[in-house]
Amino acid sequence: MLNTTNKKMAVVLLVISIIYLIVSFRLPSYAYVPVDSDMVPIALGVLLFFLSIALYFIKDEKSEEKVKLPKEDLLAILIVIGFIVTYIFLLEIIGFILITALFIFFCSWFLGFKKFITNLIVSIVLPFAIYYMFIALQIQLPQGILPF
Repeated sequence: MLNTTNKKMAVVLLVISIIYLIVSFRLPSYAYVPVDSDMVPIALGVLLFFLSIALYFIKDEKSEEKVKLPKEDLLAILIVIGFIVTYIFLLEIIGFILITALFIFFCSWFLGFKKFITNLIVSIVLPFAIYYMFIALQIQLPQGILPF
Protein backbone atom coordinates (compact mmCIF):
# COMPACT_ATOMS: atom_id res chain seq x y z
CA MET A 1 0.00 0.00 0.00
CA LEU A 2 2.74 2.51 0.92
CA ASN A 3 5.49 1.17 -1.29
CA THR A 4 6.53 4.48 -2.91
CA THR A 5 7.69 7.80 -1.57
CA ASN A 6 4.76 9.58 -3.19
CA LYS A 7 2.27 7.41 -1.35
CA LYS A 8 4.02 7.84 1.98
CA MET A 9 4.17 11.61 1.58
CA ALA A 10 0.55 11.68 0.41
CA VAL A 11 -0.61 9.97 3.60
CA VAL A 12 1.44 12.35 5.77
CA LEU A 13 0.08 15.38 3.91
CA LEU A 14 -3.46 14.01 4.13
CA VAL A 15 -3.19 13.72 7.91
CA ILE A 16 -1.70 17.23 8.12
CA SER A 17 -4.52 18.62 5.95
CA ILE A 18 -7.19 16.99 8.13
CA ILE A 19 -5.65 18.40 11.32
CA TYR A 20 -5.26 21.79 9.62
CA LEU A 21 -8.91 21.75 8.51
CA ILE A 22 -10.10 20.86 12.02
CA VAL A 23 -8.15 23.78 13.46
CA SER A 24 -9.32 26.10 10.65
CA PHE A 25 -12.98 25.32 11.29
CA ARG A 26 -12.44 26.26 14.95
CA LEU A 27 -11.38 29.83 14.09
CA PRO A 28 -13.83 32.39 15.44
CA SER A 29 -16.20 34.04 13.00
CA TYR A 30 -16.83 37.76 12.98
CA ALA A 31 -20.03 39.59 12.31
CA TYR A 32 -20.36 42.25 9.64
CA VAL A 33 -17.41 41.18 7.51
CA PRO A 34 -17.87 40.13 3.88
CA VAL A 35 -15.04 37.57 4.00
CA ASP A 36 -14.44 35.87 7.30
CA SER A 37 -11.00 35.17 8.72
CA ASP A 38 -11.36 31.43 8.26
CA MET A 39 -11.95 31.49 4.50
CA VAL A 40 -8.31 31.38 3.37
CA PRO A 41 -7.17 28.72 5.89
CA ILE A 42 -10.13 26.50 5.02
CA ALA A 43 -9.51 26.93 1.30
CA LEU A 44 -5.82 26.06 1.75
CA GLY A 45 -6.72 23.03 3.86
CA VAL A 46 -9.18 21.75 1.26
CA LEU A 47 -6.60 22.33 -1.49
CA LEU A 48 -3.96 20.40 0.48
CA PHE A 49 -6.47 17.62 1.12
CA PHE A 50 -7.28 17.13 -2.58
CA LEU A 51 -3.67 17.52 -3.72
CA SER A 52 -2.53 14.88 -1.25
CA ILE A 53 -5.15 12.50 -2.61
CA ALA A 54 -3.95 13.25 -6.14
CA LEU A 55 -0.33 12.66 -5.06
CA TYR A 56 -1.27 9.23 -3.75
CA PHE A 57 -2.47 8.13 -7.18
CA ILE A 58 0.37 9.63 -9.23
CA LYS A 59 2.74 6.96 -10.48
CA ASP A 60 6.24 7.34 -9.06
CA GLU A 61 8.55 6.50 -11.95
CA LYS A 62 11.79 7.02 -10.05
CA SER A 63 10.91 5.06 -6.94
CA GLU A 64 13.79 2.62 -7.40
CA GLU A 65 16.43 5.34 -7.44
CA LYS A 66 17.62 6.79 -4.17
CA VAL A 67 17.82 10.55 -4.27
CA LYS A 68 21.03 11.89 -2.80
CA LEU A 69 20.99 15.44 -1.53
CA PRO A 70 24.43 17.06 -1.66
CA LYS A 71 25.68 18.42 1.64
CA GLU A 72 25.99 21.92 0.16
CA ASP A 73 22.31 21.89 -0.77
CA LEU A 74 21.34 20.61 2.67
CA LEU A 75 23.33 23.41 4.27
CA ALA A 76 21.63 25.96 2.00
CA ILE A 77 18.20 24.59 2.93
CA LEU A 78 19.02 24.82 6.63
CA ILE A 79 20.27 28.40 6.28
CA VAL A 80 17.09 29.44 4.42
CA ILE A 81 15.02 27.78 7.16
CA GLY A 82 17.06 29.84 9.61
CA PHE A 83 16.20 32.99 7.63
CA ILE A 84 12.51 32.06 7.80
CA VAL A 85 12.57 31.38 11.54
CA THR A 86 14.39 34.68 12.13
CA TYR A 87 11.81 36.45 9.95
CA ILE A 88 8.94 34.97 11.96
CA PHE A 89 10.61 35.83 15.28
CA LEU A 90 11.39 39.45 14.35
CA LEU A 91 8.18 40.26 12.43
CA GLU A 92 6.33 41.73 15.43
CA ILE A 93 9.43 43.40 16.87
CA ILE A 94 10.90 45.11 13.81
CA GLY A 95 7.76 45.34 11.69
CA PHE A 96 6.58 43.97 8.38
CA ILE A 97 8.25 46.43 6.00
CA LEU A 98 11.75 46.35 7.46
CA ILE A 99 12.01 42.64 8.20
CA THR A 100 10.47 41.69 4.84
CA ALA A 101 12.91 43.95 3.00
CA LEU A 102 15.83 42.43 4.89
CA PHE A 103 14.52 38.90 4.35
CA ILE A 104 14.04 39.35 0.61
CA PHE A 105 17.42 41.02 0.17
CA PHE A 106 19.55 38.58 2.17
CA CYS A 107 17.69 35.43 1.15
CA SER A 108 17.87 36.22 -2.57
CA TRP A 109 21.52 37.30 -2.22
CA PHE A 110 22.33 34.05 -0.39
CA LEU A 111 20.55 31.98 -3.03
CA GLY A 112 22.69 33.46 -5.79
CA PHE A 113 21.10 36.66 -7.08
CA LYS A 114 24.12 38.96 -7.28
CA LYS A 115 22.67 42.09 -8.94
CA PHE A 116 22.89 44.39 -5.94
CA ILE A 117 20.86 47.37 -7.21
CA THR A 118 18.03 45.24 -8.61
CA ASN A 119 17.91 43.19 -5.44
CA LEU A 120 17.85 46.34 -3.31
CA ILE A 121 15.04 47.94 -5.35
CA VAL A 122 12.88 44.81 -5.27
CA SER A 123 13.49 44.22 -1.58
CA ILE A 124 12.35 47.78 -0.79
CA VAL A 125 9.47 48.23 -3.25
CA LEU A 126 7.81 44.84 -2.72
CA PRO A 127 7.23 45.14 1.07
CA PHE A 128 5.84 48.67 0.65
CA ALA A 129 3.50 47.52 -2.13
CA ILE A 130 2.27 44.57 -0.08
CA TYR A 131 1.92 46.72 3.05
CA TYR A 132 -0.21 49.35 1.31
CA MET A 133 -2.26 46.70 -0.47
CA PHE A 134 -3.11 45.23 2.94
CA ILE A 135 -3.89 48.73 4.27
CA ALA A 136 -6.29 49.20 1.34
CA LEU A 137 -7.94 45.91 2.31
CA GLN A 138 -8.15 47.21 5.91
CA ILE A 139 -5.83 44.50 7.23
CA GLN A 140 -3.21 45.62 9.70
CA LEU A 141 0.33 44.27 9.45
CA PRO A 142 2.88 44.72 12.26
CA GLN A 143 4.37 48.21 11.96
CA GLY A 144 7.20 47.57 14.39
CA ILE A 145 9.62 50.44 14.84
CA LEU A 146 8.37 52.46 11.87
CA PRO A 147 5.92 55.27 12.70
CA PHE A 148 3.37 54.38 9.98
